[in-house]
Amino acid sequence: MTAHRKQQLTYILADLLSAEVVWLLFSLFRRLVNDGVMFGVDTILIPVFNFYPPLIIYPLVCVVIYYLSGYYLRPFRKNAAKEFATTFWSAVFISLLFFFIIIIDDEVINYERYLISLAVLFVLQFTISYIPRFIITRISRKTAVYRTRTIHSIAEANRIQKGMVEEVIIDLPKDSSERTLYTIINRLYPLNVEISLLPRVYDILTGAARIVEIGGQPLVRITEHKMSDAELCIKRAADIILSLCVMVLLSPLYILLYVLVYATSKGQAIYRQERIGLHGIPFHILKFRTMYEDAERKKPLLSQDNDPRITRVGAFLRKYRLDELPQMWNVLRGDMSLVGPRPERAYFIRQIEQKAPYYCLLYKIRPGLTSWGPIKVGYTDTIDKMVERLNYDITYMENMSLRLDLKILFFTIGVIIDGKGK
Repeated sequence: MTAHRKQQLTYILADLLSAEVVWLLFSLFRRLVNDGVMFGVDTILIPVFNFYPPLIIYPLVCVVIYYLSGYYLRPFRKNAAKEFATTFWSAVFISLLFFFIIIIDDEVINYERYLISLAVLFVLQFTISYIPRFIITRISRKTAVYRTRTIHSIAEANRIQKGMVEEVIIDLPKDSSERTLYTIINRLYPLNVEISLLPRVYDILTGAARIVEIGGQPLVRITEHKMSDAELCIKRAADIILSLCVMVLLSPLYILLYVLVYATSKGQAIYRQERIGLHGIPFHILKFRTMYEDAERKKPLLSQDNDPRITRVGAFLRKYRLDELPQMWNVLRGDMSLVGPRPERAYFIRQIEQKAPYYCLLYKIRPGLTSWGPIKVGYTDTIDKMVERLNYDITYMENMSLRLDLKILFFTIGVIIDGKGK
């Protein structure tokens, strides 16, 4: 288990235990307020109302809300002010949520008690969850060494090992080519490290440089996301929920298409193909097979109009993009997102990089089922079109937001209905 994962689990366990304590204390408080007694022989410290279900549900809901707030995304080097604010607003949301779910059924004696109960729940939730978080963060800052390394050449980039460094600062000689820079970034992405550059004057003037906690040095962070941590977590949660719903609701269609593909041409109905995904790491994408078996025996080829390799059923599937339905499993697994640049094969990526060496910049986000590139360019049958699609995907990446994702999904639905696939 990586240090990153261990730290995440430490925070999660602390939050679960804190939430359990909060609920126990708040239940005792409600017992005192509602019944006027704290200790009853018949109850043995256990209130007679709404106790057991929330004892399990409350901590789980708290962790879900904390996840959606983005708190667990970056377990190291937490900003003190941001940690305080995230815990504060999460406590506000949790308190209001459970206040109206649970306490709303209590007998109304006077509304002052309602407000007091809400205040008590908030104070307990914020205080008891923030203290262990504060302690864990402080301990990690004192005991953990956040390893940063500056590199000046491709040779140095080739020597970094996964888990040995958390952040890399690229400081190349002034006469270095742009291709050298992207080659280094390509080498570093699979290591899942923070990648930063020493900025030029232009970067500083345009606001691209950000002050980070490394001696106050302004840096351009390549791996920085345009989305906030909370948005990234909400995006991932939406991927899980929607992909699961699609697979369940469309399960009869999955079965029908599987049988149709299997019965009309030789070969497996589900086709696995290696693509390059997040951090430049390969994964296997799933599709309903649309080509005849061994159609790419010699070398990978881009699809063309009236491609003889495509079966009659495959042409129909591609027209309405039904061949991509199995990729909902890739989305559920975390290989892909619903919205993101289409993942390519390494064979074609090498050709794209000859014309657009900045392709590797896409590795900082999950590939997806759809994005601006597929909508604007559609299926690509030449490298030039792939480069054109790449530029749209770079534009998407630089303007990522949940609102933009929704807009792209609606556009994609229109493309599917019009049958513009091929």
